[in-house]
This record gives sequence, structure tokens and C-alpha cells, in this order.
Amino acid sequence: MGNRYAAGKHTIAECDRCGFRYKLKELKPLVIRGKHTNIFVCPPCFEKDHPQNRLGLYPVEDPQAIRNPRPDLSRFAESDARNYQFGFNPVGLSDTFSLNDINDLVGTGGVGTVTVTTS
Repeated sequence: MGNRYAAGKHTIAECDRCGFRYKLKELKPLVIRGKHTNIFVCPPCFEKDHPQNRLGLYPVEDPQAIRNPRPDLSRFAESDARNYQFGFNPVGLSDTFSLNDINDLVGTGGVGTVTVTTS
């Protein structure tokens, strides 16, 4: 028993996308979301199946939270680590709580000059 199809060495076919003629061997199958669509396209029209088209086909587990987390207490061993800064009215404390000894926020600013050159 022989092959059911002819060899087709010199067979001419049309690209299903652009309509130009190519050899049948040069046409490539178009694959969308991993499925063959029975559409054959020429090399200039050919596009690989983009991996982003496969989103949702495979389950992905990406946990974000940690069960029963614990704080890192080693960073609080130094006394400087607990120096908190509060910002009110508009920068720093305004003696509302009499906590000036922990406030070291300083607001700074400046004004520059603009020079215009005409040519």
C-alpha cells in the first residue's frame, strides 16, 4: 500500500492571509492559543503563537501573604531605631505634645534666579 497523498514537490498554493503564491512546502500553519487553525501563511505573514495568549490555560499559584508573620525584633535593639518622626503643621511638631526632643525634621527651601538671554 502506498502513500495516500501525492508528493507535491512543485505544488503552488496561496497564502491564506495575503493571497500571494508560494510553494506549498514554504507555507506554515498558523497556531492560536496552542491550536492549529488549518490556516497556512507565508513566511512574511507568519507569527509565532505569543506566550501571553496562553494566559488562563494553566493554573498558577502565586501566594502573596505569609501565614502567622512575626516582626523582625533584631532591628529594634538599637535605641536609634525607635526615633519616630511625626509631621504636623506643616513640618515637624508644633509643641502640641511637648515632644520637641525627638523632632529633628527641618524644612529648607530656596529661591533661585532666572536669566533671560536674547539673541
